[in-house]
Amino acid sequence: MSESDEIDRPVRSGGRKRDTSRDATILSATIDILVEVGFEKMTVDMVAARAKAGKGAMYRRWPSKAEMVLEAVARLKRNMIDLDHLPDTGSLRGDMLALFQAGSAERDERFYRAMAGLAALLAQQPEIADAGHDALIEPWIEANRILIGRAVARHEVTSGADVAVAAQVIPAMGGYRSLIQRRPFDRRFLVDLLDNVLLPALGIAASHLSADPGIGDRQ
Repeated sequence: MSESDEIDRPVRSGGRKRDTSRDATILSATIDILVEVGFEKMTVDMVAARAKAGKGAMYRRWPSKAEMVLEAVARLKRNMIDLDHLPDTGSLRGDMLALFQAGSAERDERFYRAMAGLAALLAQQPEIADAGHDALIEPWIEANRILIGRAVARHEVTSGADVAVAAQVIPAMGGYRSLIQRRPFDRRFLVDLLDNVLLPALGIAASHLSADPGIGDRQ
């Protein structure tokens, strides 16, 4: 296995508590290198130099380049979805739209290029696909599960709705669009999914939907 795939294994001293204070810096550097050169060309040396971190310390946290990239992209995703502070607008549609926070063009471009790098990783190492799902998609599904559950509680959605399945619709389509099609999951795409797929499937009629002020006239 090459250096770009695995971090040199240091001799373990044993018993020493791992210092996590540098994790955020290292993971941020991982995303920077991933965006700049792609997964195949990036190396642990590049990340270590950018983060000004020792490879030995990095190994103690991430045994391989793949695991480091997976956690870095997952961290980027977690920063976009805070399960402890989900929106509560009074309607499922409003909550779903509020959950999607359009960031700066620079941040969005960084995220989508990181996702493209992750797609390359998963194509090379399909055995970690489950880990990728748990890190990236599951938090999004959980957020949708909570929001749809609230809608059931306030009788906006029937109590017979399959919340578990419904919660997977938008994350599944978002993952397909980002990882497979490599296209941005933008607000217009979200509105189309909500108004034409998810909300009708949950029994929320189109006549109950209000126009989204964030979407201009369609081209």
